Amino acid sequence: MRIARLRTPHGPRAAVLDGDSWDVLVADVPEPATGRDGRPVLPASSGARFAADDPAVAAALLAPCRPRVVVGMAHNSGPEGRALPPQAFLKSARTVVGPGTVVRHDRTLGALVAEAEAAVVVGRPCRDLRPHDVPGVLLGCTVADDLTADDQVALDAMMTRSKNGSGFTPLGPWVDTDARLDDAELVVEVEGVERARSTTAGLAYGVVEQLVFLTRHLELGPGDVVLTGAHRSAVPLGERPAGGIEVALSVGGVGTLRHRVA
Repeated sequence: MRIARLRTPHGPRAAVLDGDSWDVLVADVPEPATGRDGRPVLPASSGARFAADDPAVAAALLAPCRPRVVVGMAHNSGPEGRALPPQAFLKSARTVVGPGTVVRHDRTLGALVAEAEAAVVVGRPCRDLRPHDVPGVLLGCTVADDLTADDQVALDAMMTRSKNGSGFTPLGPWVDTDARLDDAELVVEVEGVERARSTTAGLAYGVVEQLVFLTRHLELGPGDVVLTGAHRSAVPLGERPAGGIEVALSVGGVGTLRHRVA
């Protein structure tokens, strides 16, 4: 199942992909949750439908959730990264923006890097998870660009300055509840040119290990997002014209997130 949030004349509304069309629901679901049966808890259909390839839908996409907590895994290396225990950082939930957003970077902060990541969306309140608990608390996966002001990393060990610029966490285009992340391809294109290609199989820690670690130290809940890491999927964006450049980030089996950076 794919769950999106759309901008409509009546305010944000959730939508579910049903075959070859989007079924628009009667209400928004900013903090999507799963029930005890593991299925998403969603409002009823409004009866409005749009073709899956309708350009109006792409133009209306919002971030697929509005998390209260956004946490990123700091390990982007391969298996050698397991020499250290897992490490993570927090991003402000206010950095989350949807597809199509123009992210305006303060150039006085130096270089900007796009990082394609699989982002897991939590569906139930969770703390102190055991490995077998993890599948039951996850709603699904979306695509994230963990934008990073790279020159600021060495100046701030907590990464507050490098990770929290306005719009620094584009998410989208939807949440896929059936995605498999053990070996999902990560691709970054800039202005239509492929700049990076890798796979989640190269991450030092898998999703289950990440959630077990994180929930030992903080509570997560419906709509919260975990950025799982950018193994060889980080691309410096360099000089940009005033109108910005298009960045397209893909996670295999989930979809492609497009936004602009100026």
